[in-house]
Amino acid sequence: MPDIDRDGAWLLTLDGTPQSYVDLADPTHLEFEYTRRLGHLADALAPAGRPLDVLHLGGGALTLPRYLAATRPGSRQRVVEVDGPLLELVEEHLPWRGTPGADVSATVGDARAALADVPAGSQDLVVADVFHGSRTPAHLTSVEFVRLAAAALREGGCYAANLADGPPLAFARAQAATVRAVFPYVCLVAEASVLRGRRYGNVLLAGSSAPLPEAELARLFAGDVFPARLVAGDDLAALAGRTAPVTDADATDSPPPPDGAFSVG
Repeated sequence: MPDIDRDGAWLLTLDGTPQSYVDLADPTHLEFEYTRRLGHLADALAPAGRPLDVLHLGGGALTLPRYLAATRPGSRQRVVEVDGPLLELVEEHLPWRGTPGADVSATVGDARAALADVPAGSQDLVVADVFHGSRTPAHLTSVEFVRLAAAALREGGCYAANLADGPPLAFARAQAATVRAVFPYVCLVAEASVLRGRRYGNVLLAGSSAPLPEAELARLFAGDVFPARLVAGDDLAALAGRTAPVTDADATDSPPPPDGAFSVG
């Protein structure tokens, strides 16, 4: 659907749930709060303008790949999207091929299967933003999956997962424990009311083999139009508590959102 308030901007919905927002005239415009947080993370990972090698698991309308192509020209990016007809729809109505500075390839496939085939140490950033309907599939929530992401990263590269949870944050705590079991440096980002267990919302988890720029990230998240808190170190350990990491043997889909949580009026 076109955004009547912004020329060149489009909203993609799937089964009534907002999935992506793309501004063809200005790919640096990020509308959704979770996309803005991923953008801040990418901004802070390397000096401005430096190209990155990025693997996007989950494509949608390719909002983040477009952003990185604009802010970091020359970045090599691959998108893996399980929904082939969705990719065809996006390419037809919101084309990305041929955009200056955009080296973006998109293929149809399962995120985990594709990740297992990525050459070791080849990526600067792996982004997992995969939802089946409004839930993250179980096979993308385990230690085994996160280890595949870690293997694909260069030293100091970053794994980022966009997830969603609500009270009592059992899924988010388990995912924090899972990423902490693989990476020595981990942070979690969410809106304050989500962290307090007052509402359902997006949760960003990032992990790396090298220290993350926590101070810069905290400043970016706090100063955003959708303010969020960064939790790391001892605070993140306390949030995870005694929750055990998730394995393939006990993994489950993320919890469904409450009715109306992401609906479009």
